[in-house]
Order: sequence, then structure tokens, then C-alpha cells
Amino acid sequence: MSANAPAAPAKEKTKSKKMLVIIIAVVALLVVAGGAAAWLLSSRAHPKDEEAEEPAAVKEAAKTPPTFLPMENMVVNLADPGGERFAQIGITLEVADAKTAEQVKQYLPSIRSGILMVVSQRTSDELLQREGKEKLATDILREVSKPLGFTVPAAKKKAAVESEEDEAEERAARRKAEKNPVKRVLFSSFIIQ
Repeated sequence: MSANAPAAPAKEKTKSKKMLVIIIAVVALLVVAGGAAAWLLSSRAHPKDEEAEEPAAVKEAAKTPPTFLPMENMVVNLADPGGERFAQIGITLEVADAKTAEQVKQYLPSIRSGILMVVSQRTSDELLQREGKEKLATDILREVSKPLGFTVPAAKKKAAVESEEDEAEERAARRKAEKNPVKRVLFSSFIIQ
């Protein structure tokens, strides 16, 4: 019987080793399955990295609220025959940040003068139409940008053929205009009498 006694513990060691291997295999399988499930869930939430980066940049730009700089209302005689028509215009400038608003305030007297000159060259018929107001807003943007050292490209003439020099100047102006901290000219009131 002494020969059977050592065989019994050897069988138990073999069974415990097999059981240990099975347990390790099951744990490893669970870890792999859990990792795969987590990867699938995260890939559904974020379809592609390239698409996720673009909205993040847009969201970041949208987080910074624009700064608005309201100007005092201006009353201007219009260029109508007889000189009896005038316009009262309220303007608000949308600028990139508070620093730009402070810069604009430093040049406000020359900016107001330029705006008055631009508006006084218009007729009431021009300003009563949307296209006339949009062109006026572009011209005012140009007047506001001049003292700050920025240019705003002029509206293209449809019938005119531009030379290569004009195109090169316009491309340079567009590049500089893209960096312009004065974003838009908004009308807060517009009365013509």
C-alpha cells in the first residue's frame, strides 16, 4: 500500500495544475472580452478621430464670445437732390476681443469722420435697398479697419477684367483682411427721412 500513497498526491498536483491553468485562461479571456467591449463602445461614441477634431476646433472658437462695440447714433445729410433728406444710423462693431475694442476707441474720432463721409455720399434710394445697406456696411468696415492698419478688399466689378497686378494686390489684401480683428459692422438703427 505504500506504493499507492505517493501516486495519490501526484494526481492531485496534476489536477490542481490543470485547474490553475483553466482559471488563468478564463480570467485572461474575460479581460480580453472586456477590453474588446470597451473598445467597441468607445468607437461608436467617437466614430472617427478626424471628424472629432474638426468640431472640437469649431467648439473652441465658438466658446469665445464676440465683443461688441456700440457707437453713438449719427445723423447725416444724404446726397439727394435738394439736400433735404437725412439718415440716422446706429452702428455696432463686432470685434475679436476687448483689446481690439480699446484700439478702436482710440481712433474713434477719425473713424466717425470717415463713416460720416461715406454715408453722406449715398442717396436715400441706395440706402433703402438691402444691397445698398450691405455695400455701406462693407465701406464702413473699410473705414474702421484703415486706422488699425488692415485693409478690406473692394467688391469685385463684374464687367471689368482685372490685370495680374490687381489680382496680386487683391490676394494680399484678402490675406490681411482675414486677420482683421474687426469682424462685422452691424446696424442697430437705420432711419431715413
